[in-house]
Amino acid sequence: MEADLPIRSEVVMSSYSRRILFWAPRALSIAFALFLSMFALDVFGEGYGFWNTLLALAIHLIPTAILILALMLAWRWEWIGALLFAAAGALYVASAFSHPDWILMIAGPLFLIAALFLVNWIKRAELRRSYARRPAMH
Repeated sequence: MEADLPIRSEVVMSSYSRRILFWAPRALSIAFALFLSMFALDVFGEGYGFWNTLLALAIHLIPTAILILALMLAWRWEWIGALLFAAAGALYVASAFSHPDWILMIAGPLFLIAALFLVNWIKRAELRRSYARRPAMH
């Protein structure tokens, strides 16, 4: 009796799961960039003049700008997002090795986002197919 049933090796995702999988790494990247940019706000308490504060703020926002650039590339090419966010996490682990609690707070989300972009890339045909089938809204 079991031989009559077709065996499917691929898992079919629901429409809700596809939307979550598509948007999760993108939304988490934006949220993480906002979280990371909050650390730049400490320059306002340093007592610098206007131009030095502006320069310090710009320098502190460089990592956020890099993550936003990575997100812009990952939005179209998920494999690049997986690679860049994993590389950013590995770079942070290597540079902050003496602070394991910092590693968890900064590199952890980067690795999670990289994993989500990787799954997004692996399932891209199914994700894109679901958006292509949607009727146009006028």
